[in-house]
Amino acid sequence: MPQSDELRVAVSAVRAASRVCVKVQRALVTAETLEKRDKSPVTVADYASQAVVCAVLGEAFAELPVVGEEAAAELREDANAALRASVAQHAGLSEGDALSAIDRGGFDPAQDRNVKRYWALDPIDGTKGFLRGEQYAVALALIEEGQVTLGVLGCPNLDGGRLMVAQHGQGTRVLPVEGDALDGEVCRVTDTTESADACFCESVESGHSDHDASSRIAADLGITKPPYRIDSQCKYAALALGRADVYLRLPTKPGYREKVWDHAAGALVVQEAGGAVTDVRGNALHFGAGRTLQPDAGVVASNGKFHGQVIGVVDTVLG
Repeated sequence: MPQSDELRVAVSAVRAASRVCVKVQRALVTAETLEKRDKSPVTVADYASQAVVCAVLGEAFAELPVVGEEAAAELREDANAALRASVAQHAGLSEGDALSAIDRGGFDPAQDRNVKRYWALDPIDGTKGFLRGEQYAVALALIEEGQVTLGVLGCPNLDGGRLMVAQHGQGTRVLPVEGDALDGEVCRVTDTTESADACFCESVESGHSDHDASSRIAADLGITKPPYRIDSQCKYAALALGRADVYLRLPTKPGYREKVWDHAAGALVVQEAGGAVTDVRGNALHFGAGRTLQPDAGVVASNGKFHGQVIGVVDTVLG
């Protein structure tokens, strides 16, 4: 895989953020926080991850803005002084530098149509998975003219720590999270051609997708295998690694718009591994309209071998 400057920096940034997340998870997620459903550990990790990634990107590509999930306004409040200090400590930055780095993620492409090239960042996708000690991802993508050209998924708890790296036209490879390798094993989606032989991949949390509709769709496709449930954009990694054949992100409420950072990196990882990713109507996802996918009606990802059949059944079930 040709190694552009953008790829090298993106991989370095996601690796650094993944290390921060692992450190926070080990230090702050305890039996007590789980019992109390205390979300403060993932809040620290979320902000610190964005601070680290944006600091690395800003140093290397100061001209490229970032569409990020978090903003530092609440951290600046006096009541959050302890949280602010913890974020800065885990990010390895001064408080001022951490806040400035986090706020680099505030760009909205809809507000400046002249900017055609920027990053999209989800510092922690899968917050509940993080808190349970299960799967979560650091997701970073480079978007150019509305299309994703580079995607990096850091999955610290997947197979001991995996980094999924995809470049447009260059395929998808899997690297270890640790170390500094920039090349790795090529990933390919499954060769499953019959929908009845397929395996669904879906969210652990039912609030993230319509599980009832997914079950009806699976039945109509003749699928009998139990669903492969996993948190975060690690679902895209699972498809690219050949562990599942179909992933549905079905609308759970009218008018909801999927966020760009929730799908940009993962979608390219699957596509470059030979799969297909569209909305539920079969239209290509467009990432250049703003901070959300527009127009948007959920997401369907598959190995591409029977994608049209899946779209047809989804259309019938969702009406």
